[in-house]
Amino acid sequence: MPQSMKLIKNRIKSVQSTQQITKAMELVATSKLRRAKDDMERTKPYFDTLKDAAEEILATNTEFSSPFCKGDPEKPCCHVVIAGDRGLAGGYNANLFRSLSVKDGDFILPIGKKAEEYFSKKNVEILSRDYVVAGNIDASDCMHMALIIANDYKEGKFGAVKVSYTKFVNVLSFVPSEEELLPFVPKNEEKREHKMLTLYEPGVDAVFSYLIPQYVSGIIYGAVTSSVASELSARRNAMQSANKNADEMISDLTLKYNRARQGAITQEITEIVAGAEN
Repeated sequence: MPQSMKLIKNRIKSVQSTQQITKAMELVATSKLRRAKDDMERTKPYFDTLKDAAEEILATNTEFSSPFCKGDPEKPCCHVVIAGDRGLAGGYNANLFRSLSVKDGDFILPIGKKAEEYFSKKNVEILSRDYVVAGNIDASDCMHMALIIANDYKEGKFGAVKVSYTKFVNVLSFVPSEEELLPFVPKNEEKREHKMLTLYEPGVDAVFSYLIPQYVSGIIYGAVTSSVASELSARRNAMQSANKNADEMISDLTLKYNRARQGAITQEITEIVAGAEN
């Protein structure tokens, strides 16, 4: 019985030690989540304006044509896949990977260590491994990615560009999502007007070709900030659940320890009484 009590006591100490780690991870994730949400909300208006400007060019110039507006389903697709840098975030990474529709021959631009690890084992060509740490990605990194993607798309290397990420809804809800970056198709294409409302210098082609990388960069950066916020929320929720489970385990183990201790005391009393009677 004393041996059993010692094992239970060691188990309680082990769970308490692990709980200290999960509590610390929960606090860190909660702290970083506030900043990630601020980044996501602060950048969205700027990139919405870029998209509106590109759509306005197409809407007010009926004879305008750009290679960025033409897709080719017969060519490979380039997937920008944004996953996490670490695990311990529930089903955050697994849910994203299950939602992907990547075909043999497609190109992958992984963002996040888990994305790079996942696709290194697949039959796909990785466009670049320079941006595998999602937590370190900033706006300039996204601009570099966008320039690579835009140049390769213009040269016909692939026929479509999509970004796959986890969309942040709130701290309890985040869902895998996919957006098509290229070809650029305005939402209200049927409302094209047959008149020129704005004069673009040095020309419509030059302005549109400049805007597209900016637009692609903006969507990628927005997806990165949303994914980072989602990962932190998922980790916070997972650690919160782990803390709750640890409390329940400690409670159960404490009850078992008290029962074992009570049993040991009862056994000692019984032995003493039996010895006295002899």
